Amino acid sequence: MASRSVLSDDQWSLIQPLLPSSDGRPGRPFGDDRKVVEGIIYRFRCGIAWRDLPAEFGPWQTVWKRHRRYSGDGTWDRVLGSLLGDADQLG
Repeated sequence: MASRSVLSDDQWSLIQPLLPSSDGRPGRPFGDDRKVVEGIIYRFRCGIAWRDLPAEFGPWQTVWKRHRRYSGDGTWDRVLGSLLGDADQLG
């Protein structure tokens, strides 16, 4: 995914521990979290429809469902709060 890489390894290391695990959930386990999160970011940066998301981010339906889940369960709020707290500490 080097051609459309969205997050650096350092940025990903800050976000990844804040994401929920699929352990214990019914159904199939989550696939590659980084690929999905980068697809979500790419979609909003480019202002494209979910269906126009490049295939390298996985099926657009998967990316959309994960974004919807994270929006509904407060994951994005926790990620934002943590990143803002880190930024405040660094000045």
